[in-house]
Amino acid sequence: MDKSEEFWDKASKNYDKTEERFEYIHNKSRENTKKYLKDSSIVLDYGCGTGTTSCEFASQVKEIHAIDIASKMIEIAKEKAVVSKFENVNFVKADIFDKRYKKESFDVILAFNMLHTVPNPQNVMKRIDELLKPEGLFISVTPCLRGKMSFLVSVQILLVRILCKTRIIPIPIRRLKSSELDELITNGNFQTIETEEIYKGASSYFVAAKKIRKT
Repeated sequence: MDKSEEFWDKASKNYDKTEERFEYIHNKSRENTKKYLKDSSIVLDYGCGTGTTSCEFASQVKEIHAIDIASKMIEIAKEKAVVSKFENVNFVKADIFDKRYKKESFDVILAFNMLHTVPNPQNVMKRIDELLKPEGLFISVTPCLRGKMSFLVSVQILLVRILCKTRIIPIPIRRLKSSELDELITNGNFQTIETEEIYKGASSYFVAAKKIRKT
């Protein structure tokens, strides 16, 4: 088990509780996403965590393949699916580069609260482009840690940065601006359809983008 997986496994126990303070951002992001989902959609939920988002969308789509690197997160997510009686959600411990996922397999790929933590976001965007069907949709929401935030959140982010530098938190956490996310996505062969800066104590950036059909 690598250090990132170990970190998220430990975080899984209290993950839902710690995310409650950002529930407004999560709810707004999910509402924005729902209008892009169809009952024929095959969806990849990249970095699904404890499965709340996948379970929220399960009744609106054909299939959801939900992945996370932390086995403990996946265990909790599977329990939620059982309780909710969703049979079209498949929770798997995997990352987005797993070879079981083939080229042009998905209509929609979700990346909620992911892009600021991955080691190489450019490579992730290339992989997302590869996995999406022609004109498929990429939908993300990402904390903008160089954007507007309350004093309390600013203090918390400062603490997190110190913990990252000392490797107590063994994952990269980037301080992004919305303009940097725009550049990452447009450079990754996508045309932006919708953006929204969502604020509640901290800024998060919602983006819906369509894969550009190559000629």
